[in-house]
Amino acid sequence: MQESIEQYMQTVGQQARQASRVLARASTQTKNDALSAIYTALKNSEAAILAANQIDMAKAHSNNLDSALLDRLELTPARFKGMLQGLNDVISLVDPIGEITDMAYRPSGIQLGKMRVPLGVVGMIYESRPNVTLEAASLALKSGNAIILRGGSEALESNQAIAKAIQHGLQVSGLPEAAVQVINTTDRAAVGQLITMSEYVDVIVPRGGKGLIERITNDARVPVIKHLDGNCHVYVEAQADLLKALPIALNAKTHRYGVCNAMETLLVDEKVAEEFLPRIAELYEEKQVELRGCPATRRILENAVPASEEDWYTEYLGPILAVKVVSGVEEAIEHINKYGSHHTDSIITENYSIAREFLAGVDSSSVMINVSTRFADGFEYGLGAEIGISTDKIHARGPVGLEGLTSQKWIVFGDGQIRQ
Repeated sequence: MQESIEQYMQTVGQQARQASRVLARASTQTKNDALSAIYTALKNSEAAILAANQIDMAKAHSNNLDSALLDRLELTPARFKGMLQGLNDVISLVDPIGEITDMAYRPSGIQLGKMRVPLGVVGMIYESRPNVTLEAASLALKSGNAIILRGGSEALESNQAIAKAIQHGLQVSGLPEAAVQVINTTDRAAVGQLITMSEYVDVIVPRGGKGLIERITNDARVPVIKHLDGNCHVYVEAQADLLKALPIALNAKTHRYGVCNAMETLLVDEKVAEEFLPRIAELYEEKQVELRGCPATRRILENAVPASEEDWYTEYLGPILAVKVVSGVEEAIEHINKYGSHHTDSIITENYSIAREFLAGVDSSSVMINVSTRFADGFEYGLGAEIGISTDKIHARGPVGLEGLTSQKWIVFGDGQIRQ
């Protein structure tokens, strides 16, 4: 069986590499036509895709998957509509491929610049969320990349149904069907093959739990764009407008629990803690959010559970929130940089100077002022969708859209020059 998986993955890799050569030369119109054909195929397949998702949901319930995974797995009509809107947004985005920048003449008479080009073949490994299948495929196609998708076993029916529509769209448009391949086996050996096929795959993007991403990062022989977890913070500073802070802190935590841009730790300046904490705690109580607080928090909120050192590091992905009272912006920045995951952190303040200090000091891929962390998302950032969020500092950082799936190569124009 191991040999057959290896052979299967080799074939998938070879087909993806061949398809990537075609896509690299495809015009913007050709790529947009393919995406439009995929849109039509998906719309016509909505009932079948939602029915397939219900099969996955039933299996997930019977396997006692936790609430965060169930939330990520479910495809509602509203979420399906959002998927289609994201696809439309990708179609309308400017195609980065072929863009030439930094043109300059050298003393030799040559003219050189940089041209934006696809990475080639993207390998995507993800859990639960079937919408990722479409997001990743659409971004890869628009940026001229072939993509190999390996979803989690819990979303197998949903992913296969979405993949069928994508394949139909590619076939109608005349692009190679191998431009988007969804691995048809749940055997984990397929993942081991995918992350080591450096001759066929140019970058790996894992999306899922910390365990999955750690495994991929440790074992991959292909470059990885990743974030391990989303331990996000909101800091309510001493000069915050509390009428802004209350809905922001509520939304950042309770809008959706099982997402990487949900707030997991609330930091409150000691100067406003007595006023702010009882008011926000009342809102959290209505949502049945458990609060785990530092000693200063517990002196104000008697019902808060004592927070442990581990709580400051934890991505709960559920209705639990760590709360800490801090002495000022310096302590808030220090806490975030020590315990956070470099994902997304927000300050609520009316003081411009302190806001600037927070922006400069917090070492995260997205740093925000007076807004919920839930906006750290490719769709909300105008990227159409995202292939993932990167907390790395090299190549791509934050939500990874079209440009994150490209590179640049030097181009040189001459007129017969030779080097002296």
